[in-house]
This record gives sequence, structure tokens and C-alpha cells, in this order.
Amino acid sequence: MELTDRKKRVLRSIVDLYIRTAEPVGSKAIAEMPDMNYSSATIRNEMADLTAMGYLEQPHTSAGRVPSAAGYRLYVDELMADYRLSIDETRSINCAIEEKMQRVDKMVEKVARLVSQATDLPAISVASRRGGATVKRFDLILAGAGSFILVMMLSTDEVVNKLIKLPLRVEEADLKLLAAVLNATMTDLSADAFTPALMERVMASADSAASLVPVIVDFTADVLRRQNSTNMAVAGQARLLDQPEYRNIDKAQRVLTGLDEETLSGLPAVMQNASGTQVLVGPEHVAQELKDTSVVMTKFDIGDGLQGMIGVVGPTRMDYAKVTARLSYFAESLSKMFNKPEQPQLPEHTDIDPK
Repeated sequence: MELTDRKKRVLRSIVDLYIRTAEPVGSKAIAEMPDMNYSSATIRNEMADLTAMGYLEQPHTSAGRVPSAAGYRLYVDELMADYRLSIDETRSINCAIEEKMQRVDKMVEKVARLVSQATDLPAISVASRRGGATVKRFDLILAGAGSFILVMMLSTDEVVNKLIKLPLRVEEADLKLLAAVLNATMTDLSADAFTPALMERVMASADSAASLVPVIVDFTADVLRRQNSTNMAVAGQARLLDQPEYRNIDKAQRVLTGLDEETLSGLPAVMQNASGTQVLVGPEHVAQELKDTSVVMTKFDIGDGLQGMIGVVGPTRMDYAKVTARLSYFAESLSKMFNKPEQPQLPEHTDIDPK
């Protein structure tokens, strides 16, 4: 038995209605749908055929039909329409992402303070994304005569959107072509790949929508750079002044000046492919300003594609065994905490005696 276009339309309507209502669907309900111009008798015959072909099931003798597993499979593979996120949906998703990142920022600051308390040394805490985020899919939605919405699904399963004003009249067909070009040329690329050469290549394929490409490329590259940025906090810098090595004011000032996020920004790169605890002693340090100090650092898992790092900066004569043990315990505990189904609040104080 042939699966005609009419049968496919009826099956798609049944699946759509059943998804919304969770009730078996009858021929009358399908006939009353605005885009269905067939009689109830015709639809009833088609439903009987679809049942015989295994795409529908009849739960009771007098009930309507429900999709079978084969019916759902065909629906997913061929029949379902693309779902367009509404502005409210994209706004809601973006608010959730922003709230999550604000929580990560607060977490980074609190972890730095706790590690500094536990070791009685200046501490750093970092949260960064494993690997680089990329765009998995582009969608362009015409929002009116003078604007459209750019929607990007990222490899992190996050959705980002932007309302873009049109510099010229563009039809929906132009946006569909441009979306196809973007999905063919700009997905699975890192932020560094968004070069002028890439922009020229995309513009050459975008036909009448070529003038929209620069703003899309710039926005995409900016989103990926922000996604791949690192959150860092430094705490307890003044604790160095308790160490005999830094009672000399000039020496202490040089070291304290270097204990900032800019100077320490190279440390996450050291840990990127490392495993376990890493120690940088004196001249091995990534920052010249801190060549007379040592750094001990280790990683932990935050979840949701994020990786954390904690470390301390101190004199080269620091108690490496004690510091390493405390950092390792912190990292293990943080990994367990952040990967629980419900994340507890970080404690304000630690019971570890820094002495």
C-alpha cells in the first residue's frame, strides 16, 4: 500500500493533535483542522489504511487512533515541521544561562576565599569551559518588514539570539538561503576561525542577503569568545605579608602587584592538559613578577561542561606536602558537590586549621 501525500498529511495532523491533547484522535477532529480540506469519510479511510500499515493504533474498538512507534518514527524523520523558538522562549533560555553564569562567578569568588583560609596563602580560583564552544545550528526568523531574529544553538546546548535590523528589504526565502549557507560554512568552528576570509566566502554564497553576513559573523565570533572566556578570582593577597620573606616592603610590593588576574591569567593554560596537582617553583612560574614565589594548583569538575581550577601562591619554602594535600581534598570535595543533583551552598567557613 502506497504512503501518499494525503496519508502523510493525515498522519502528521494526528501526531500533532495527539501530542497536544494526549487523547486518541478521531476523523472528525482531523477534518475540523483549518488546513485539512478532506471529508470525515475520506480521512476515516486514510486512518484505516494507516492503521493497516502499522503507523496508527486503535486502543479501543470505538476510540480514535494514536500513533504507533513506526508512526512517530516517520513523523520525526519526514513529517514534523521545524519548531521556531518564540522571542519569549529565547528570552527565558538566555535569562537562565545568565543566571547560571552569575552563580558560577559567585562560586569562583567564594572558592578562592575558602582556599585562602585553608592554606593561609593567597589563592586563585578559576572556572572555564572544557574545549571551545561552537555553533551547532543557525536559524533566521523574519520578525517583520525591518528585522529578523538570529538564533544560534551552541555545542553546549545553550541558545543565543539577537534581533537584527535589516538594512534592506529581505524576503523569507533570502533568510532561508542564508541560514543554509551559515549551517554549511559556520558550524563547528572555533572563535579563531571567524576570519575576514571566512566572511568573504560566506558573503559570496549568500546572494541577495550578503549584506547581512558581517553583522552575523561579528556577533557569532563575539558569542563564542564570551562562551570560552575564563572566570577567575584572587583572594587573600595580604596573607603573604605574614611570611618572613616578604617583610621587606619593596619585595612585598613587587609580589603583591603581581597577584592580580591579569598576571595570573596564564595559569589555566598550564593546567589545560595536565592531570593531578601541578607545582611551579620559582623561575618555572609563568609570570616574571612572581619568579621568587611558587604556585601549587589542581583541577576539579564543575559540571555542565565547566572545569574548575584552584591554586595558591606562596614562598618557595612553602610546605608543599601540606598545601598539595589540602588542595587535592578541596578539589575532590568540590567535584562531588557540583555534580550532585541538587547543589548545596558553599559554606562560609572551613574547619581546616590553616596552622
